[in-house]
Amino acid sequence: MTDDLRSDKDIPVSDRLIFAMDVPEPEAARDLAERLSDAVSFYKIGMELFMAGGYFELLDWFLARGDKVFVDLKFFDVPATVARAIARLAERGATFATIHGNQSIMEAAAAAKGDLKVLAVTALTSLDRGDLDDLGFDCDIPELVLSRARRALEAGCDGVVSSGLEASRLRAELGPRLMVVTPGIRPVENRVEDDQKRVVTPTRAFTDGADYIVVGRPIRDAADPRAAALAIQREIAGVFGD
Repeated sequence: MTDDLRSDKDIPVSDRLIFAMDVPEPEAARDLAERLSDAVSFYKIGMELFMAGGYFELLDWFLARGDKVFVDLKFFDVPATVARAIARLAERGATFATIHGNQSIMEAAAAAKGDLKVLAVTALTSLDRGDLDDLGFDCDIPELVLSRARRALEAGCDGVVSSGLEASRLRAELGPRLMVVTPGIRPVENRVEDDQKRVVTPTRAFTDGADYIVVGRPIRDAADPRAAALAIQREIAGVFGD
């Protein structure tokens, strides 16, 4: 395994932080984005906002501001349906979208993605070994993640969403082409009770090979969200020498 697994992709350092906009209403999302100002340029919008209504209007609003958008809806259906959904989404200007599913679903999404980057979900960071046992997966989490990532690349997907705990092995075994997006980030050792079980710090995620990190609650719930985001941006810049 190489000593330096840091991403060498041509990604602006400030874009490597993706903020998970997990709020209940589009207006709250706009308000928080305005508060974050220049501290964040890449936003993830997921199922909660999708169910609130006005999802695509919000996506367009972010794009009009010059922000990038990660559509985290984890598409999972018959391959033809997923392909049509991905093709329509590709027309809207989002940067990333997530999918679930088997090889045929991943292949169908990859064939329809155009300029949209398709990320396969490996194992949610809220899952641990006991949860996989409950789901009937008779394998270790690292082996499951590696298998999913290898198959995603073979299917033509751009990358995966994976815990930072598996990032180093993914990068070492699958090389620089794989895009690794890491959620479950905690700026300090996690002492807060929440539903994220497999977490790492920003520095560890990037030194272990992540291309992007996704951060939600540590920014959203901070007394000063912009200051919290800027602190993470400074940490990222330190990793990449900027």
